[in-house]
Amino acid sequence: MASGSSPGAAVRFRLRSLQVTGANGKAIGTTEAAAAERITIVELAERTGMTVRNIRAHQSRGLLDPPVVVGRTGYYGQGHIDRIELIRELQEEGFNLEAIRRIVASAGEDPGELLRFTRDVRAPYEDEQPEVMSLREIAGPWGDEKFDEERLRRSEALGLMRPLGDGRFEVLSPKLLRAGHELAAIGVPMDDCLDTLETLKERSTTVAEEFIRLFDRQVWQPFDDAGRPRDRWPEVRDSLRRLRPLASEAFIASFQFAMEEVSEKAISEGIRRDLGEDDR
Repeated sequence: MASGSSPGAAVRFRLRSLQVTGANGKAIGTTEAAAAERITIVELAERTGMTVRNIRAHQSRGLLDPPVVVGRTGYYGQGHIDRIELIRELQEEGFNLEAIRRIVASAGEDPGELLRFTRDVRAPYEDEQPEVMSLREIAGPWGDEKFDEERLRRSEALGLMRPLGDGRFEVLSPKLLRAGHELAAIGVPMDDCLDTLETLKERSTTVAEEFIRLFDRQVWQPFDDAGRPRDRWPEVRDSLRRLRPLASEAFIASFQFAMEEVSEKAISEGIRRDLGEDDR
């Protein structure tokens, strides 16, 4: 999901318009959640791994609700913990604090469901583990072809691998690299393999965007129109989780069908050329 047009990016765009509400149509707040579990700011800092100073800085920026004050003591709750985790995860996504403040403000005061939803969006589609390899191991099957700077740049831009230093690279999708090695084994040059990967990525992105539009139109928009009732959040998250394997399976099945058609057409055209029919 590294590309800018990934499904994660498409759904994250929607986060800017989220407003978490309860069954009565009112926003559910972190201060309300604090009533269920009361912890001090020191305990909140210990639970979240933040400093007390940074927690107060978040409050001054409007990122975190104030505590519920009982007597002279301010108490925090699970909602504050969820909000801090959400802020941290959005920072990891590259959002600055001002952008996070706007997202959090528009998402309602209870970040729990939003946090779970963003985690579902960001979850990897597969559990494929990256592998660390040397450039010689990566380029070996292409023999004398050199993995020059331009080819390295293209490979990194396509999300195939990233440099770690000391001549080592993290191959982000070993499956794609193995496919490239198999193509090399039948004589396909490295540049042609990269061209093919580039085309595959473009077409795959188009298909992914189509499935996200489908989710948006059939699942998100009705949920949004209904006022985003809090009790339907699990249903929306379940729909997203079910869409992921469904989209992959549908894409693979469609590709296999298309491969059969194209192969048959190519063979048929080759036979006609051998018979001289293309000259008629």
